[in-house]
Amino acid sequence: MSARRLWSRILFAVGGIAMLVGALDPIEGSLLILPGSGLVALGTFLEQGERRWITYRVWVFVLIAMGVGASWGVTMAGGIGGSDGVSLWWALLILPYPIGWSMGIWGPGSPRWMLWLGIGAGLWYLGLLAIALLVGRHVSVNIVTAAVGLLTIGGCINRLSKQNSE
Repeated sequence: MSARRLWSRILFAVGGIAMLVGALDPIEGSLLILPGSGLVALGTFLEQGERRWITYRVWVFVLIAMGVGASWGVTMAGGIGGSDGVSLWWALLILPYPIGWSMGIWGPGSPRWMLWLGIGAGLWYLGLLAIALLVGRHVSVNIVTAAVGLLTIGGCINRLSKQNSE
């Protein structure tokens, strides 16, 4: 195995693990998920694989960066809702972050371990909704989180079924 291919695999694995560990707490985990998605994109580029895979991984990084940047901006503006915060509609600017994260987990070239752990992360997101319903707090935010969990589970299962049929 060439050194370039070895570094590609190492960067992809470290970035993928960072994206999955960061998913435990999606807000604070953005500090892991953003650089993790960058490492996955860099690893894909170093592998010199298909151009469409590289483009896909770069777009995932861009989506995550836009959403995380919007999240930090909304936080600096006082957060969402309440007397000091901005309108709930500003949360739409954050949506590229969870969508990009989900796409990054089940995207083309994702190894089986990442897909299986992605299913686990999706189940965790569904569990967060159950906890929010029991406690009665932040239910609307966790409905979006659960939707991202379902999207991730569906994408991972679809990608696993395609890998099994090859």
